[in-house]
Amino acid sequence: MAGHSHAKNIMHRKAAQGAKKAAAFGKLIREISVSAKQGLPDPAMNPRLRAAVKAALVANMTRDTIDRAIKRAATAGVGEDYQEMRYEGYGPYGIAVIVEALTDNRNRTGGDLRSIFAKNGGALGETNSVAFQFERKGVLRYPASAGDADTMLEAAIEAGADDVESGPEGHEVSCAVEDFASVRDALEAKFGTAEAAKLEWWPTTTVDLDEERAREVLKLLDLLDDHDDVQNVYANFEVDAAAMERLSA
Repeated sequence: MAGHSHAKNIMHRKAAQGAKKAAAFGKLIREISVSAKQGLPDPAMNPRLRAAVKAALVANMTRDTIDRAIKRAATAGVGEDYQEMRYEGYGPYGIAVIVEALTDNRNRTGGDLRSIFAKNGGALGETNSVAFQFERKGVLRYPASAGDADTMLEAAIEAGADDVESGPEGHEVSCAVEDFASVRDALEAKFGTAEAAKLEWWPTTTVDLDEERAREVLKLLDLLDDHDDVQNVYANFEVDAAAMERLSA
């Protein structure tokens, strides 16, 4: 699946860069805050918050820091009021890009992202200008230690998932959006909380890029991803695995 391998490429690239991103904890705390405000401030009763807490723990955030963020979000009148926003546009070579953000100032975020696109061979478009080139999927990721490939595949299919990709780095389970909650709950009951559990945009068609062109596209995606308000960046391109390895070094 083209979109699948792209998602893994981006996941690997971002994982390699994660240690040097000073804003990583800030983004995690922002997701924890929004999750706690939109539902109950108890991870056991709030699946989105539970996933956010798990992601923070995987990133080595302390439990005290997580608890303070939840408490602050649950206190009326305290903390920022973030909005979930989706921005769409095109990068170099016609690459379609979707950016998900949590912002307390839509004008600031929109202006910043428009400038980043324009300065790096792209253009910010209107809502739904590129979304038709992607498919919304529910995605759960577990470490390889959660179980072997056959066990994960059997449990995922039984839970109603569409596909499982297993490898040395772990298991990636995908499902339809409408099945996400039931698949997540069934897998959590068997394997515990996933390292990541969320809805993602996977491209339905992709553009193949050579290493030189991919470098330009990745520069744009990195700048978008580094913005404080940006939580996720998706794009519909493919790069040879060896070239991606060199670009990620």
